[in-house]
Amino acid sequence: MGVFTYETETTSIIAPAKLFKAFVLDGDNLIPKVAPHAIKSAEIIEGNGGPGTIKKITFGEGSQFKYVKHRIDEIDHVNFTYCYSVIEGDALSEVLEKISYEIKIVASPDGGSILKSTSKYHTKGEHEIKEEQVKAGKEKAAGLFKAIESYLSAHPDAYN
Repeated sequence: MGVFTYETETTSIIAPAKLFKAFVLDGDNLIPKVAPHAIKSAEIIEGNGGPGTIKKITFGEGSQFKYVKHRIDEIDHVNFTYCYSVIEGDALSEVLEKISYEIKIVASPDGGSILKSTSKYHTKGEHEIKEEQVKAGKEKAAGLFKAIESYLSAHPDAYN
C-alpha cells in the first residue's frame, strides 16, 4: 500500500471559531442547505458525533458518485482541528483503501482564517495517485468552502 499526501490552504474572511462551528460542527446540516447539488444529505449511522462515529454522505444529483461513508478520527474544539477518513463508497474505486483528511483552521493576521487541509490517499497494491487525479475533488471542496463562507457573510449572526 502506498500513501500519497496533498496539502492545500484556503483563506477566509470568517473568524476561525465561527468557521469551525459552521463547516465542521454543523456541516452535516449546513452543506446540504447551501450546496444541495453537491451534498444531498449527511447522516450519522453509528456513534454519537465524536471520534469513531460513522457518517453516510449522499451526493447530489449532479455528482459522479452516489455516496461515501466516513469515520471521524478526531475533533479538537480548542484548536479547530477535524480529522476523518473516507472508508467506504464509490469515490474510493478499486484503487483506494481509504482517504484520510485533516482540517485545521487557524487565525489569519487580518482577523479571518486560514483553512489548512491535508489529504492522504491510501492506495491498494502499487497504485499511484497523481495530483491531477485529486484536482477535481479539491476544486469541489473549495466550492463547498466558498458556499459556506458566502452563507456566513450573508448571515453575520449565524454560528456566533
